[in-house]
Amino acid sequence: MADLIEIRGLRALGTIGVNPEEKDRAQPFEVDLDVHADLRAAGRSDALDDTINYGSIVIAAETVVETERHELLERVAQRIAEAVLDIDIRIEAVKVTIRKLRPPLPVDVATAGITILRAR
Repeated sequence: MADLIEIRGLRALGTIGVNPEEKDRAQPFEVDLDVHADLRAAGRSDALDDTINYGSIVIAAETVVETERHELLERVAQRIAEAVLDIDIRIEAVKVTIRKLRPPLPVDVATAGITILRAR
């Protein structure tokens, strides 16, 4: 893989889950992203046009979590990966981690989540 843009701790409210209460009420999620791209041009030029705009990445991920309704975290992670890869052809791959911050489980668990890696 190429160089790496790291985004940690993006928080967004989403309606994701299989239980009735998860479908009726938005709940908090946290997303981490590793975006692989060749950043040498930006390192030489110091120009925003030569890198991947971090703002575009976080808006794409936040939009998926906040506006789409899915049952599985796996589906949401896949949709985030697709949205990020669509931002710029220079993005070679993206690793998406999404965590449900208060999962409705029968025991005390701080988070439940998944991680996927998608490449062109």
